[in-house]
Formats: sequence, C-alpha cells, structure tokens
Amino acid sequence: MRIGAARLAAFALVAALLGAGCGGGSGGSNVQSGLPPAGGDGTLSYALPGLPATLDPLAGQSRTALTVTRQLYEPLIERLTGPYGQANPQPGLALTARPSRDRTTWTVTLRPDVRFQDGTPFNAAAVLANSRRWQSDPEGRRLLPHLFAVDAPRPDEVRFLLDRPVPDLVRRLASPQLAIVNPLALDPQSGQGARFLPDVSGSGTGAFQPGPRGPGRLMLSRFAGWWGTSKGLGPSLDGVTFVVAPQPSQRLRLLQEGAVQVADPLGPAGLRAAASDPLLDSVGGPASGIGVEGSVRGIESAGAIPVLSGVWLTRLTG
Repeated sequence: MRIGAARLAAFALVAALLGAGCGGGSGGSNVQSGLPPAGGDGTLSYALPGLPATLDPLAGQSRTALTVTRQLYEPLIERLTGPYGQANPQPGLALTARPSRDRTTWTVTLRPDVRFQDGTPFNAAAVLANSRRWQSDPEGRRLLPHLFAVDAPRPDEVRFLLDRPVPDLVRRLASPQLAIVNPLALDPQSGQGARFLPDVSGSGTGAFQPGPRGPGRLMLSRFAGWWGTSKGLGPSLDGVTFVVAPQPSQRLRLLQEGAVQVADPLGPAGLRAAASDPLLDSVGGPASGIGVEGSVRGIESAGAIPVLSGVWLTRLTG
C-alpha cells in the first residue's frame, strides 16, 4: 500500500512529538527525550535473494546471511547510531581496544551489564569461549590470523595475544562473522573445536531475536532487554520480516507494490527504476545497491551490513 507525501510528513511529525521510549525488559524510560518508544514504528519487510541455511554468524559468508545474523548477534567492535539522529554514537560490546606499542597485544574492555537474550551474562568468559572457537576453526583463523592466545585479566577485560603485529585488529573484530555467541549454544561450551547448536534459543545479544520461520520467510522480533535501548539506540522497529525473492525483478516488484520496504540487492535495472519512482530511493550501486521506500530512514550504506536497530519508518507498516 502506498502513502502520499502529505501523510508521510504527518507521520514524521507525529514521530517527532511522541514521548520518550521504554527501555529494556518490560518498562523503563529512554534516556533520550523526545524519542518515540522503542518498537514504535511497526515492522520492516525486507526482501532478500534467500535465507541463510544456518544462523551461525561464523558460517555466514554472503551479505544476505550476514544481514540476517547481524540482527541477532553483535561483534565486539562497533559504532552504533540510534534512530531519529538524536542519540550520540555509542561503542558496541567493547568500550575500548588498546594496542601495545608493538601491536602484538590488544586489551579490550567490555561493556558492563549486557546479557544474552536468554538472560546469561555477557562477560570475558563468553569472549574467551568464542575466541577458542575462532582459533580452532578455519574460517575463524582466516578472519583473525596470528592469534595464539586470549586471556582475561578481569571479568570485564580480555587480551588478544598475537604472534606478530596486527595493526588492523579493530577492523577484524568488527566483522559480523566474529559476532559473539552465547557459550551455551556451543558444543563444547569451552569453544575449543566447538560446533554451533542451532536449537539453543536466546544465543545472541542483538536488538532482535528469531521468530517464526516458514517457506520463504523469517520473522524477527524486538529484544526488549537489548542493552542499547536505554542508550537511545532503539530499535525503533517492533520486528523485521525477511522475505525471499530470488530475482532482482521480483524484489523490485515487491518494493513497487509496497509489499516490502527494502529490496537488497536490486541490480542496475532495478536501481534505475527506483530512481525514477518518486516514492522510492536507492542506496549504493550499481552491483550491490539497495532499493528502499521513501519512508525508510537509517540505511546509509549498501556496502556495510545494515544494523536495523537504527532504522526507522515515517509511517507504521504493521
């Protein structure tokens, strides 16, 4: 269903005037005044070529897979910006990452009071378990080379010990493939040689958690206990529904019909069609550009994995 420019403007004005949002759990006020409540902008429908076979972030190598898993799991290093442009940017699970002079030791200070979606505390022990998995997995070693040990001087601090300088460790730890998984979802839980257990619920710290999955569709719902909500980081959405549309022309048609609000990727012809439609926008391109309804705000780059906690709509979609 389409909506006129006047109604879009009206919804934007209503969004700006709504009161402060609620925080984690079942209540609590948002520290940022003037923001709509977390989850106040309905559900975003997002068309992708397919769905990942597994929600294990380490196994995700395509943008499609990482777009999905990044909503559930968070890498250590990140810079998050909230919806509506009013919250100050915040670091993610790691507050700081400090190198030694020769850049063979990196000390990472962890954000306190973060929990996985099942209520398990996120701490240095969880990072150690994930690090052991990365060390014992070929993909983990590719993403994080020269790592020979990780230790934890304190419960809120870990040290990455490298056998040679790695000046871009911060960039590497920002990979969505190296997102932190609850050790309860690893077998063994120590992380050494571990396999991912897909049936363990609440295994991420992200802003969304998995919902029902059906043929060609996966629904995610807002995690009310996400640590970022009290920081004014959203999410502004109640949920995200990923819809499978294998061909760019199918994704474009869903976008034009208003059945989805994001089509990723759209392809050169689809991007040209979106550019000629006054109700659609495009981000990036031509090979990997995203098509979006004009009501969508917060997807700034098609090259980066969208962090949908910072995305919002000027109208309700569900």
